[in-house]
Amino acid sequence: MKTIQRMIYTQVLAKVSFATAGFVGLFFFFDLADELRWIGKGIGPGYSLEHALAYVFLMVPAHIYELLPITVLIGTIFVMSRFSQSSEFTILRTSGMGPKLALQNLMGLGIAFVVLTFVIGDYLAPQSSRLAQLLRTRYLGVAYTQGVTGAWLKENQDKGHSVVNVLSFNPQLEMGQIRIFAFDATGRLSTMIRAEKALFEDSGDAWLLQNVSLDHFNSAQSGMQALHREQLADLRWPSQMSQEMVSVALLKPERMATIDLFRYIQHLSLNNQSSQRYEIEFWKKIFYPLSCLVMVFLALPFAYLHLRSTPITSVVFLGILIGISFFLLNNVFGHIGNLNAWAPWLAAATPGIIYMLISLLAFSWLVLRH
Repeated sequence: MKTIQRMIYTQVLAKVSFATAGFVGLFFFFDLADELRWIGKGIGPGYSLEHALAYVFLMVPAHIYELLPITVLIGTIFVMSRFSQSSEFTILRTSGMGPKLALQNLMGLGIAFVVLTFVIGDYLAPQSSRLAQLLRTRYLGVAYTQGVTGAWLKENQDKGHSVVNVLSFNPQLEMGQIRIFAFDATGRLSTMIRAEKALFEDSGDAWLLQNVSLDHFNSAQSGMQALHREQLADLRWPSQMSQEMVSVALLKPERMATIDLFRYIQHLSLNNQSSQRYEIEFWKKIFYPLSCLVMVFLALPFAYLHLRSTPITSVVFLGILIGISFFLLNNVFGHIGNLNAWAPWLAAATPGIIYMLISLLAFSWLVLRH
């Protein structure tokens, strides 16, 4: 059985590696073609071909993380189908490898892919994506932003709360185009601060604002609010929001590490902010690596089919369609769960549960049929 296990594992690993390399090469080409338009632009020496290549290389781990469940399915389907075509799997079955043993053998391989996907998605991809964005920012002179409006954060304070908008964040740890709306205990807007730049104080309990426009709103007897405006060169604004918190808020949730998502969800909850989107991404981070195990189980029924007259390319194409459908369903359920306020774990786990049930039903039906 060790010889059989080694044979299956070696061939599956080879085909999964080949499929992953093919898809990554395709994404590499598209990313590089997109980056070529920035060459020669930017500040200082500008954005060169070397910088574009470095950026595209740094984005490779993120692509591997996204593609692994699909390539695991394609590679495993290819191996199982070839075993069926050459009657090797029939020989293995007559040699004593029953359905339970076949599941156990592939389970070990699936768990290895789960661990690999988790390590890449939680450690390698977030760091490399952040480095890629910082590299691009450094030579293009465009600060790192999220969307059009940047990041919005909220912080409860002793005499009310503040809502903060940070448009950009550059490699020198400078925040750009900051807006701070301070509300008193009754919920009335008391102060609005606009600053061109901001730095984090070394003590970690304040921001140092530069080129500040400070608006004070004082309640008048008539019920109207009187406005008093000041222009300041700099201002120290007390805050417990650290640079990690701001940088996490500017990252796309799917590019964040699990621990960063968890901490940010806690911050949102403590400040009475909606964390539905981030909770769904958190649970997707938990369940996404497990989809590799689902894909391995989904490929096993192909070994029980009679595929001698079926071209292997047709089977591989079917595997690609199944993998893409899982990827699309995973994204669709995330958006539907966010819009309809589903339980975050349910929105993240439903696609995997659906495909696991399909694979187990197909496997059970084929085993009973044969």
